[in-house]
Amino acid sequence: MKHIKTSYKCIAALLCLCTLLPLAACGETKQSQREIYAMDTIMTLTAYGNQREAGLDAAQSIIQAMDVSLDPELETSTTYAINHANGANVSISGQVAKMLSCAYDVYKKSNGALDLTLYPVIKRWGFVDGRYYVPTDEELASDLALRCFDKMALTSFPSSGSYAVSFPATAQISFAAVAKGCAAENAISAMRQAGVTSGIISLGGNVQTLGQRPNGDDWKIAVQDPNNTSSYLGVINVGETAVVTSGTYQRYFTSGSKTYHHLINPKNGYPVSNSLLSVTIICEDGTMADCLSTAMFILGENNALNYWRNYGGFEMILVNNSNEIICTSGLIEEFTLANKSYSLRFTE
Repeated sequence: MKHIKTSYKCIAALLCLCTLLPLAACGETKQSQREIYAMDTIMTLTAYGNQREAGLDAAQSIIQAMDVSLDPELETSTTYAINHANGANVSISGQVAKMLSCAYDVYKKSNGALDLTLYPVIKRWGFVDGRYYVPTDEELASDLALRCFDKMALTSFPSSGSYAVSFPATAQISFAAVAKGCAAENAISAMRQAGVTSGIISLGGNVQTLGQRPNGDDWKIAVQDPNNTSSYLGVINVGETAVVTSGTYQRYFTSGSKTYHHLINPKNGYPVSNSLLSVTIICEDGTMADCLSTAMFILGENNALNYWRNYGGFEMILVNNSNEIICTSGLIEEFTLANKSYSLRFTE
């Protein structure tokens, strides 16, 4: 079996691009940048101003703490505790409670397109440990039978500000579809609390901004070209928001003549097969943006657009296998096409 994963050099190059675009015309504003490895990806943190180093320290601390807390294979992690609680309540942080709440909201509205209890299936395919494998229908049926996100019980205790969650005893969950979005959101909050008023974080397909660029202009965020991952297909002008992309090119392997990517359809356990190559979500809430990017990809082009029309609260860029870019109407003034091999249309 031959397996391939996205080159970290390509990821790093694009993250640098995403950062360099915002840095144009920064003038004399002092900038600090830091590169770390967490959550199985290279992350680039950038902050400006007198408190920039303190801001980067705070952001890095948040990301690394969440990385340890959410690893389902680490016996000291919150995720491991949930997966081995045998149905009992587990005390969780507000960060974990928000991820569960956002994911469940999208789960219900998307008819199960996002399911955090799909972890046994994802692990079966080898997307957890890199030991890639094409499961049998019987193996997938066995793993799919463990899905139980609809049976989650999330409890809030307002008097103490604490939370608890329980799942059926057989549940195995993962926060992979939402962790980077939540980490970026909380890292930006940590930078703000440290006194930083302008910054940007790139976490392997997740970009989140703080304030405006130092000169007061909008940020310019590059959207990766799914057909050429060392380049980009367009640029979005944004203020303080999250920009999160999911695509088939981000993690995959080949077996024989077939390619299998990591975006799994919760209905049948196989990598989803539709016309989409990537989905980019623009949303102020980084946790929600991460949830939506996966769910909209699983839903496919038409159903994703219907979801946006029905529920709103975000903008979206879809790239399909006909080299077409479909942007929602809120991006008409904000998205600029950079690759003329794509056609562009906006939709209501």
